[in-house]
Amino acid sequence: MKIFTGTQIRELDTYTIEHEPIRSIDLMERAAKAVTRVIAERWDTRMNVVVFAGPGNNGGDALAVARMLGEQGYTVSVYLFNIHNNLSDECSINKKRLGDGHRVKNFTEVTLDFDPPKLDADTLVIDGLFGSGLNKPLAGGFASLAKYINQSPSKVVSIDIPSGLMTEDNTYNVRANIIKADLTLTFGNLKLAMLLADNQPYLGEVRVLDIRLSQEFIARTDAQFTLIEEQDIRPRLRPRGEFAHKGQMGHALIVAGSYGMTGAAILATKACLRSGVGKVTVRTPKRNYSIMQIAVPEAVLQIDHEDTHFSEPIDAQPYDAIGIGPGIGTQEHTAIALIAQIRRSQCPIVLDADALNILANHRAWMQQLPKGIIMTPHPAEFDRLSGNASNGCYDRLMKARDMAERLDAYIILKGHFSALCMPDGHVLINPTGNAGMATAGCGDVLAGIITGLLARGYDQRDACTIGMYLHGLAGDLAVRDIGQESLIAGDLINYLPRAFFQLNN
Repeated sequence: MKIFTGTQIRELDTYTIEHEPIRSIDLMERAAKAVTRVIAERWDTRMNVVVFAGPGNNGGDALAVARMLGEQGYTVSVYLFNIHNNLSDECSINKKRLGDGHRVKNFTEVTLDFDPPKLDADTLVIDGLFGSGLNKPLAGGFASLAKYINQSPSKVVSIDIPSGLMTEDNTYNVRANIIKADLTLTFGNLKLAMLLADNQPYLGEVRVLDIRLSQEFIARTDAQFTLIEEQDIRPRLRPRGEFAHKGQMGHALIVAGSYGMTGAAILATKACLRSGVGKVTVRTPKRNYSIMQIAVPEAVLQIDHEDTHFSEPIDAQPYDAIGIGPGIGTQEHTAIALIAQIRRSQCPIVLDADALNILANHRAWMQQLPKGIIMTPHPAEFDRLSGNASNGCYDRLMKARDMAERLDAYIILKGHFSALCMPDGHVLINPTGNAGMATAGCGDVLAGIITGLLARGYDQRDACTIGMYLHGLAGDLAVRDIGQESLIAGDLINYLPRAFFQLNN
C-alpha cells in the first residue's frame, strides 16, 4: 500500500473526480455512506450522536454522515462551524441537504459564540472538523473544543484523520489540541502519521475504507513511503531446489556474545539457521564455548583467543554474509576488532546492537562503512548514531532516511511499524508484529534472520524486507497461541517455520 502525502491525497481525489468521472459531491456521498455503514454496525440507534463539522470538505463529509444517520433513526445534533462565513462548495450543498431532509434533532451553525453540548458516556461524537488538509496546529476556539471533547467520556469517531493531527509531520504540533479518537475511519490509504508511535494516542482503532479512488493514479504515482503487504513478499521468496545441498544454501558468519551475553549469540545463531541458510559459523569468546556447543549444536564455532570478548577480526572470504553485534560489548579492543572486520569483509554485513553502539562512540568510522551495509537500530540506538536526540518519531524517521541516502546504506528503524530506509530515499514500512515483541532478544533474532537471508543470496533490499515481515509474522503467529504477555524472543524462532509455511502456501 502506497502512503501518499497530503498533497498527493488531494491530487488523487481530483484525478478520481476528473477521470472516473464523478462529481465531487457524489464522491463525498460515497465516502459518507462508507462511514455511516461502519458506525451503524457498531452502535445502535440508542446512542445519541453529536456531529462537529468544519467549514471544509471534511465538514461536508460529516454533514452527509449526520443526514444518513438521521435517516436511519439516530438522534443527531449537528454543530457546523462557519466562523469566517466561508464554506466549501460541497459543505454548502450538504448543509442544504441536511436542512431539506429534516432528519436531525438539532442543527446549529456556529458563527461567533458556541455553547457546547453535554457529552456523556451515551453520546457518540463524530469529528469532522478538519481533515488531511490541515497544515498548522489547532488554536483558539477549535483547540478548546478539542480539549472539551477529549475530557468527555464520549466515544469519538474521526472522519479520515483526527482533527488537529497533520498527515505527516507533527513534530511541532500542539498535542493537547488534537482530538483523541476511539475509531478513525480513513479513506483509500493510510496516512504516514498513522504509522508513527507518538501519534497512536489520537487514532484509536484505524480502519481504511475503500471509496474506489482512482487505481490508475495510485499505480502511476510514486510514493516515498510504502506499507509492505503479503502479496509483495510471496514473489520475492526463493524456491529451494529439490537437489539443493548445504553448499548451495549459503554460509553465514555471526559475530556475537561476550561473557555474560551468550544468549544474544544463541538467539542470533538459531534465527540465522531457521532462515534456511546452509551453514552458520559463530565467532564468540572462549568462555562461551560449552554453552554454544550445547545450545546450538548445528552451528560451527570459531573461538576468539580472548576469554570474554571479541578481540580480533577473522578472514571473511569463506562467508556469504556477516552479522555482527548482538551482545559483543563496547570495550575498546572489541571496537577496534569491529572496524577491522568491516574493512576486510567483502560480503554483505548486518550491524546490530553493540556494533551500533560502538559506531555511536566512534562516529568518524561511519564514513568507512561499505556501501550497502545494513544497520538495525532501535530508536535509542539510532539517536546515539545520529548524534542528536530526535524530536519525535517523524523527525527520527527523516534523519534515518537521510542517513541511509548519505551512507548508501539500508537502515531498519525498529518499532511496531519498523521502517526500512533505503539508499534511494524510499522507505518500506512493515505491518507485521505486535506489542508482545517488546522484550529483550527480539532484535538479535531479526539480525540473525536477515544475515541468513543475505547468505542465501537475497540482495539487501529483499533480505531486509522479507526479514522484517517474517520476524513480525512469527511474532503474530506466536501470539495467537500463547498471548502477548508471555512472549519471549525464543518463541519467534520457534514460529519462524510456520511463518515461512504461511508465505510459501
